[in-house]
Amino acid sequence: MTRISYKRRRFPPAIIQHAVWLYFRFTLSLRNVEEMLVQRGIEVSYETIRCWTIKFGPKIAANLRRRKQPPSPRWRLAEMVCMIGGERMFLWRAVDDEGEVMDMVVQKRRDTGAALRLLRRLLRNQHVEPETTIIDGLKSCASAQREIELDDRHRPSRLRENNRIENSHMPIRRRERKMLNFKSRNSAQRFLETHAAIYNVFNVQRHMISRPTLRAFRARSDSIWSKAVA
Repeated sequence: MTRISYKRRRFPPAIIQHAVWLYFRFTLSLRNVEEMLVQRGIEVSYETIRCWTIKFGPKIAANLRRRKQPPSPRWRLAEMVCMIGGERMFLWRAVDDEGEVMDMVVQKRRDTGAALRLLRRLLRNQHVEPETTIIDGLKSCASAQREIELDDRHRPSRLRENNRIENSHMPIRRRERKMLNFKSRNSAQRFLETHAAIYNVFNVQRHMISRPTLRAFRARSDSIWSKAVA
């Protein structure tokens, strides 16, 4: 866990951490976060909040990823189309059985090379080997798995089988609309990686658990967050 330095900042660390949490945790614009802080008597401009999210967001996300438990060995892969800087690009994503975002990469193409880059990142960064990989009918994914000798674990998606990853696209679509599309490829990659790390910590399937269990999960998420931002 890397210790984050808040030296030479006019505002206390607690305010910076709360502003970053609000921006990445909820579908809020920078001006929304500014108004919410003003209601609490904290006068800070949205440009300052933007600088906080750029400087501290990736550091917090890196700490959260270090504390992340290994994902399940059943991976689901899919791509989605995004307009970034007025250009049509593809966001390749992978989630596990619980809907936890494992990795993502923004790319210009939808070919075998693009799928291969995502799969190699997954194999390098995850601490578990896949038992099965569920992919939609895109042939480039199947050819990429053959190239790295994972074709025996490939399972084509059937009806409703890949809903887990399709539903996980929804938070990104909401952020995309709120931000009036992403402005550049690098900024989109940086934002989405930070958003995914924070989303994984606070994503609780509340409709499937009891209220006491929900409180325990929320307390655990808050504890992980507190350690990551320290």
